Amino acid sequence: MPEEKFSGLAILIAEDEYYVATELARELARAGATVIGPAPSVDKALDLNGSHARIDAALLDVNLGGEIVFSVADLLRERHVPFLFATGYDRSMIPPRFDDVVRCEKPVGADKLGAALANVLSGK
Repeated sequence: MPEEKFSGLAILIAEDEYYVATELARELARAGATVIGPAPSVDKALDLNGSHARIDAALLDVNLGGEIVFSVADLLRERHVPFLFATGYDRSMIPPRFDDVVRCEKPVGADKLGAALANVLSGK
């Protein structure tokens, strides 16, 4: 990810795979973001969502330790926070209410996620 691509933005990461979460957090921070998380569980993601007044965008793994993340996605949507799903699940596993949400298929690199997140933030 280019440096300063996400300068000044607060980005929530909900990802339960330690190495994926750590790499993604490092790359987003290198690109200027303030990283919220990573949250390895739905409860932690909900807690972080509730304790941060400002979240500019979010990257959500659909399955966090056996828990499905859609309650977090619903809360982000209520707050008008753009987000994307990073998942190994087929699109058919994602509820129709999220048909408009970008889905990046795992495995996916930090650069591709960064590009997808930039598009989500720009409304593309």
